[in-house]
Amino acid sequence: MNKAVGGVIGGVIVFAVILGVILSLNPDSDVAEVEDTLDKEILPIDVPEIEEKLNEIEEIANSTEYEILEREWQTSGPFQIDRKEYAIGEKIFIRIGGLQYLEKGQIAVMMPLNATHQKVYLTIPFDESKKSAFNYYLEPQLSATRDICSVNDLIGKWTLVFRGTEYQNLYFKIIDKVVPGTNVEPVC
Repeated sequence: MNKAVGGVIGGVIVFAVILGVILSLNPDSDVAEVEDTLDKEILPIDVPEIEEKLNEIEEIANSTEYEILEREWQTSGPFQIDRKEYAIGEKIFIRIGGLQYLEKGQIAVMMPLNATHQKVYLTIPFDESKKSAFNYYLEPQLSATRDICSVNDLIGKWTLVFRGTEYQNLYFKIIDKVVPGTNVEPVC
């Protein structure tokens, strides 16, 4: 039995060696084609639509002085936001981590109405029994249904209120700068 297994293994090895020698001597192998294509230079193809879009993007980049601000985390209990100021069209990163056992409530995102009053823009529920940590991205936008008609409605001091908890509010401002490519045309 051992001799039969040894014979089969020996036969497979001899066959593999012979196959390897035959393939290495064959000049029409796929390996030669791959090596030839590696030495060729890839030439760019001019497509007018792509050139036009690249020029448009470059023009937008040159016409704006938008610069991404450094992150400066603000924290209130298990809640964090990544900046104190945001440009119009920038995403607000909210990080929730380390909720207490069975802690639940809502994050009320309050937008400015005027210098003294705010209204609810959005509520984000949280419930430790379902998820003890998660991230949320928020991008305040113009909306006719929410009566946010122009960028002037977005600019100002915003507040995150943590309903159902004793945590302090977090504040941020949306300033009069626009992320390139953001639609700022009035919607109402």
